[in-house]
Amino acid sequence: MWVRVLGAAAGGGFPQWNCSCPQCRAVRDGSRPCRSRTQSSVAVSADYRRWFLLNASPDIRTQIESFPALHPREVRDSPLQAVLLTDAELDHTLGLLLLREAGRLEVHATATVHETLRTGTSLLQTLGAYAHVEWQTVATGIEVSLAEGLSYRAFDVPTDKRARFGTGEGGEGVVGYRITDGRTGRALVYLPGAQELTASVRAHLEGCTCLLFDGTCWQDDELIRLGIGNKTSRDMGHLPIGGPDGSLEQLASLPIERKIYTHINNTNPILLEDSPERRTVEERGMEVAADGLELEI
Repeated sequence: MWVRVLGAAAGGGFPQWNCSCPQCRAVRDGSRPCRSRTQSSVAVSADYRRWFLLNASPDIRTQIESFPALHPREVRDSPLQAVLLTDAELDHTLGLLLLREAGRLEVHATATVHETLRTGTSLLQTLGAYAHVEWQTVATGIEVSLAEGLSYRAFDVPTDKRARFGTGEGGEGVVGYRITDGRTGRALVYLPGAQELTASVRAHLEGCTCLLFDGTCWQDDELIRLGIGNKTSRDMGHLPIGGPDGSLEQLASLPIERKIYTHINNTNPILLEDSPERRTVEERGMEVAADGLELEI
């Protein structure tokens, strides 16, 4: 199985257009070693010809153009087979509108996400005016075949974050995906949004080969400390990396071949390659994703 990180930043990208935090200043003026990143999305393939997107970010056109394997092979063509959504967040779904020229688009998501995109954001109505959308309802705990032995199993990711759009009933309906190559038995877990590493979530990580995990914030009160927000990382549905109960402490000892942070907010100091936080992450055996990272699992 091939995995390509198309974008590794959280919503807004890195640098964020209206932000002058230390990280955004550094990537703009080159004063410290760091790389710009687009908003998070991943492509997976069993044969390097047919590709499946995990989320469709607002930067999807740039991401496709930067990866030749996603370029068309005929006058009107695309290697993209389907889009798998983890949630209804705009930074994970706005890219669907940029795929409208496809004519036909297959989208996998939970009924909760579908309802939010249909009635809350009207995104599906707009998209449907341009392309025929084939809706595939994602049910957790069920193995779904994709192509060439590739399959996925979605799992619930508990959160008490309230949906910004939709009816307001219940939570966000967030899921993670465990994608397995049936020929080798090796698996990728994609989990860009996780408020807590509950026992049920941890169970879906067991035996996986590679984990792409939520790296949004280093500290829980990161935005508050910078004076640019009044919500904690957990309030926004993201477990912070640092601290005694952060994701680094919980993930570092897990016997997973590659553990990689993605969906990294522009305020997170791990984006700075010479920061003590980045050094701590790497010393504990974790990696920090950047656009263009390619893995063969």
